[in-house]
Amino acid sequence: MSYNINNPIIIQSDKTLLLEVNNDLYEEVRDQISRFAELEKSPEYIHTYKISPLSLWNAASSGMSSQKILEILENYSKYEVPQNVIKDIEHNIEKYGKIKLIKEDNRLILICDDKYIMTEILNYKSMDKYILEKIDESKVIINSLMRGSIKQFLIKLGYPVEDLAGYIEGAKFETTLRKKTLQGGSLTIRDYQKEAADIFYANGTAKGGSGVIVLPCGAGKTITAMATMDKINTETLILTTNITALRQWKSEIIDKMNIKEKDIGEYSGEIKEIKPITITTYQILTYRKSSVSEFAHMKLFNDKKWGFIIYDEVHTLPAPIFRAVADIQATRRLGLTATLVREDKKEDDVFTLIGPKKYDVPWKVLEKQGWIATAECREIRVAMPENLKMEYAVGESAKKFRIASENYSKIDVLKDLINVHKNDSILIIGQYVQQLNIIAKEFNLPLITGKTKNVDREELYHKFKNGEVKILVVSKVANYAIDLPDANVAVQVSGTFGSRQEEAQRLGRILRPKGGDNKAYFYSVVTADSREQEFASKRQLFLTEQGYRYIIENR
Repeated sequence: MSYNINNPIIIQSDKTLLLEVNNDLYEEVRDQISRFAELEKSPEYIHTYKISPLSLWNAASSGMSSQKILEILENYSKYEVPQNVIKDIEHNIEKYGKIKLIKEDNRLILICDDKYIMTEILNYKSMDKYILEKIDESKVIINSLMRGSIKQFLIKLGYPVEDLAGYIEGAKFETTLRKKTLQGGSLTIRDYQKEAADIFYANGTAKGGSGVIVLPCGAGKTITAMATMDKINTETLILTTNITALRQWKSEIIDKMNIKEKDIGEYSGEIKEIKPITITTYQILTYRKSSVSEFAHMKLFNDKKWGFIIYDEVHTLPAPIFRAVADIQATRRLGLTATLVREDKKEDDVFTLIGPKKYDVPWKVLEKQGWIATAECREIRVAMPENLKMEYAVGESAKKFRIASENYSKIDVLKDLINVHKNDSILIIGQYVQQLNIIAKEFNLPLITGKTKNVDREELYHKFKNGEVKILVVSKVANYAIDLPDANVAVQVSGTFGSRQEEAQRLGRILRPKGGDNKAYFYSVVTADSREQEFASKRQLFLTEQGYRYIIENR
């Protein structure tokens, strides 16, 4: 095959892809390669992607073949694709599904037609605890209570298991969608929401029923989940990030599904209801009196015969929940997220225990179709004040980051932005409560932090929605699942080091479709030439991969 020097990719033997940003094919290629590679660096002119086993297994689980991946690389590469990269792609794509879990005569069977691979994995002493009986050289009977644990063990060996052992049906309960919402509007499921639900459900076969749907904030993940509930029609447990999200889920289900309010339970710090549809939070499930106490509410997973469990914002799933999920692999489970990025590097646990990525769509595709707002992203760099420079110079790394994050010069930028957007609905978001208190007092603005009572929180959100309050100052409690559809400006004054997921979630707060020009503005105010600026470039990686470009402005 002849290669074209004008193509935008250079493929290196260490499985990194260098993508030219200024190439005419940049956007087209970015959307193609993000299906099987992860963005690692995004300076101005060359973006670096990495092909990893997990990125390839997610691609394989969504139906991508090695031939399709290699075709994309060959079509867009400047030079010949290195042979070791070709072999590695073929090898890892082939690995997915090489080992399967199936059900035979009500027994859990691990099966592998490659006798050498089966011999290799059975040779590990750690495998003994999972195996009840060897049938032949390609099949062994596995302890059904260890369905999740053996998948975790095998992926660490480099063998992702395709789980085809099926699911319990759970207690039947009708969860159909309404034709018209209680608010009086027609309920229309968008094409991509329907497609995502169909792919997840897979006509009820063992090929579907567990996995993750990746959609940007504001693209209707909740409705997509309800479309899957409509197919499964069973008692359902929904896990959310906080009490605000819990109650938003409840109101959405009441409005859009043929389910009576009395059949929807809230299981929270305030109320302990278990109903056919029960909504809870990660906080309540991971609550315990001390570090050595039992998790008091984890039994909720087994208190009913759930046929379906939904994990909202699955990228935030706490470690104790992973342990519980490992024990309930026979229950259909859906993860919802805007990004599979986890700062704790537990993406393989999400893949193994919740399921592989089933559906993903680039954010810019939905933006072009008008389903999410067009966002303009700006990084505004401010100078370090003279009186902070010495303290910064002698500080440890974490201290430097905090000094830069709380730089009081950011107040002047806020004044300008509030003036520019005086007719807009603005969220000012930050990491440090002390900094946010200063901002709230300076501008006489309402403040929401983790300590704000739920009733006060709900009242402020309501006032923001109806326009009584135009500007809210919010801590990291605003990172997840706040339904503020009219918010069209977000100003980030500080964040959690280099957290890519947090950056994505914060932009997501303003992406719900708007009237008029359907435009949103995201500002990240950082201290120039500081640790904060270094971390800002890391924070922006995921959004850069989705096609967002940060305009840099120096003040």
